[in-house]
Amino acid sequence: MPRWNLNYMKLRDKLLLMYVLSVFIPIVVTNVVFYNVTSANIRSQKTRDAGMALNNLKNDLRVTIDQGVGLSYSLYTDPVFNDTISRSFQSHFEYIDAYNSYLKGQFSGQMNQGIRWYQVYTDNSTILSSGYIDRLTDDVRNSDWYVQFQAYSAPYPALISSDQMLSLVQRLDNLDTGGREQLLKIDLNMDMIKQYFHNSGFDGKVYLLDPGGHIQFSNDPTAEEAQIGKRYSEIQFPNKMIPFEITYTGINYLEGWSLHGVMDEEIVLKEVRKSRSFVVWLACINFVLPSIIIAAMSRSIHVRLVRILKHMKKVKTQNFQTIPPEDARDEIGQLTMEFNRMTETIHNLIHEVYLADIQKKDLELKQQEAQLHALHSQINPHFLFNTLESVRMRSLIKGEKETAKIVHNMAKMFRKSISWNQNDVTVKEELELIESFLQIQKYRFGEKLQYTIEADPAVLMYRIPKMVILPFVENASIHGIESSPGVGIIQLFVSMENDQLHIRLTDNGIGMSQAKLEELLSYLDQNTDMGEHVGMKNAYSRLKLCYKNHFTFDIQTWEGEGTHIQIKLPLDPSAMPGD
Repeated sequence: MPRWNLNYMKLRDKLLLMYVLSVFIPIVVTNVVFYNVTSANIRSQKTRDAGMALNNLKNDLRVTIDQGVGLSYSLYTDPVFNDTISRSFQSHFEYIDAYNSYLKGQFSGQMNQGIRWYQVYTDNSTILSSGYIDRLTDDVRNSDWYVQFQAYSAPYPALISSDQMLSLVQRLDNLDTGGREQLLKIDLNMDMIKQYFHNSGFDGKVYLLDPGGHIQFSNDPTAEEAQIGKRYSEIQFPNKMIPFEITYTGINYLEGWSLHGVMDEEIVLKEVRKSRSFVVWLACINFVLPSIIIAAMSRSIHVRLVRILKHMKKVKTQNFQTIPPEDARDEIGQLTMEFNRMTETIHNLIHEVYLADIQKKDLELKQQEAQLHALHSQINPHFLFNTLESVRMRSLIKGEKETAKIVHNMAKMFRKSISWNQNDVTVKEELELIESFLQIQKYRFGEKLQYTIEADPAVLMYRIPKMVILPFVENASIHGIESSPGVGIIQLFVSMENDQLHIRLTDNGIGMSQAKLEELLSYLDQNTDMGEHVGMKNAYSRLKLCYKNHFTFDIQTWEGEGTHIQIKLPLDPSAMPGD
């Protein structure tokens, strides 16, 4: 018995399986998929927002640095300014006069929000340290920013980080300085830069790295003390961190500088974690409510069906007890009403009709047997045989050999047709009977009928039901050839193929229409009284009784062209009809 066949499962188990497959699993899968998709969407959205925030910070930082670069290029390309600070003044009064008349005006108005302070350093001994100009002393040369700047030789400003300060340093050597060293150092507004970092909208830590990969600025409070100047690759971050990186490219004074962001994944999914309890409660509601509804409906079905089943088992033991009526109009309620009606009807039939009907049929059967015996006693088959034999002998005496032959064939057929002491005959005997019939038909039709009988010698001794081929030959002769205007041809072939006896009968008679063929096939399969084709119906019914479903029967016909009949009988002894 198949273990998982639904037809073998109890109704209660089917309802439970339906609940698990249609409610429980879909709800679990739906909630899991919903939670994962929501988490992925929020993570993706947070990641895009963080990337945009980091990109905005990059642009804001560049705007601030560009303000210092603009000042640097304006002084670097000013020939009068460069000539003035590189000139040898004869006295302090001459320098003061030049400062008040020109340099002071050049320095004024150059400050903006992105610049905290700027200073021009020169080793020109004739210039006094005042305002935005200072002497390039040994202390300045020993400072960290100056030492870092010595590694740069490019004509554009260099961004240098020193003492938690970002500065732009550029040599003022656009014109001939007479061998003097002149530098411009611009300190950026770190308060503004710090404000950019803290207000960037990036929900995590942001680090500004120099071309060497060292941290120079960060919004991480711990970075100011322990991480400034440390390589970024040496910092250990937790595993569940989402990294970001944006590098400045195509800008000579920012080439190699980059912004790195690190965001904790738990912070990203914090909103999803908040909704987890809501998802759980929603799933519980989805479980409980359908479970209650399905349990109530399944109980209404299961209990009532079990009650019907118990009463049906009682009917098997001839206990025709009806089911107590209930106020229900569904299918089970209707089934209960019909069961009660059926039970009462069966009870009445058994006690009122069935016994009387048996007595009536028994009486009719005895009457039919008496009539049959009377008929048998009235007919003497030997009298008919003797009469046919007398006719045959009389024909021979008169020299009517053809008539004598036909009478002989008729006697042979009559003798075999009423000899039912055996249920089956050999193929050879059946073909001899058919030969006799066709000889009689040829005597009747003359040259209008032509026939051929061919049989494989290997099948002649196989036994088949008696007279199962002759009715089809008779039908082909009478209904097919007789109504045909031309010469009628009947061909019968008997052979053995694939352990089967193949019987093929063809004629070129009038054939049948498709509607007539369908009507004939339906008539052969129905358990109705014999009609027009009584011989074919009789033969087909005996084939079904003898071979069950082990034989095949096929008719092909074309209106005005003829009919082909093919019968395949098994040669397996287990499927052979009994003696």
